[in-house]
Amino acid sequence: MFDLWRSGFVRRSLTSVAASGPTADEIVWLPDDPAGFRYVADPFAILRDGRVTVFVEAFDYRTRRGEIHYFQYDEGDRLVGQGQALAEPFHLSYPCLIADGDDLYMLPEGHKSGSLNLYRCVRFPDRWERLPEPIMPVPAIDASVVRHGGRWWMFHALPGPGDRAMRELHVAHADALTGPWTSHPANPVASGFDKGRPGGTVFEADGHLHLPIQDCAHTYGAAINLMRIDTLTPEAFGATVVKRFEPGGILTGYGDGLHTLSGDDTVACIDVKSIRTSPAEGWIKAQFKVRRLLGLNRPGRAALRSSGPKFPSSLVAGAA
Repeated sequence: MFDLWRSGFVRRSLTSVAASGPTADEIVWLPDDPAGFRYVADPFAILRDGRVTVFVEAFDYRTRRGEIHYFQYDEGDRLVGQGQALAEPFHLSYPCLIADGDDLYMLPEGHKSGSLNLYRCVRFPDRWERLPEPIMPVPAIDASVVRHGGRWWMFHALPGPGDRAMRELHVAHADALTGPWTSHPANPVASGFDKGRPGGTVFEADGHLHLPIQDCAHTYGAAINLMRIDTLTPEAFGATVVKRFEPGGILTGYGDGLHTLSGDDTVACIDVKSIRTSPAEGWIKAQFKVRRLLGLNRPGRAALRSSGPKFPSSLVAGAA
């Protein structure tokens, strides 16, 4: 058994989608991979120069490593561009987008690097430069960052035994996006497989910050629980789950999970999951082992420069 994800976007604000939920007929779905080798998940989008650009984790089961790819749509929701935005020798996912002044940053999950790295956009959308030093010396997972009350706040998980990354929510704060970051004294501020791992963009509604949280109690990324942040200071934290988003009825065949709710004032994104079985699964695993033995699972030079060519749709559609 293996997971396949589909990602899509809605031309409504994140607060609007969070209030009413997305409807199936308004979602623009990114292309999928008919062969079932690859998927795209963890969508984060931005509207720039009249185009919606969606950044995603592009995962290939034959390499078992994620890269960050982008898909661009024009005003008529036609796919007009796609390619690789960022790749490293280690797995990347969760391309959280952060605006700080005139600069656009990406804070992808890359915990196998052993730290948390911030990337500045030097050419939109396909060239991102890693800052010389990690902004945190710990391998934070699915870090979600927001500026609130005159300081930066980061919600994240941490790796560890017993599926720690899915059952402990941690908070840190800083005066500047680049740090130094200070861990909250109440960490973990929430515990449990239903409220331990961030799942999207932190946003403000009705005078409170809200954080999408993955519900992994029964399966990874089964649903999104929306957590209202009631208290947030350097000394205290309090939160309440106020809403739940489930995948049922959104996309036929993809009712097994929903683990991202992201966006801004112009566009919102979700992803949905299908748990599959396939007679080709053994062949895919064999390809991974052969590629690993031959050293083919490492990204190429273009990937290591954090930029890449525009791939034809037959190679990129729906995956790495």
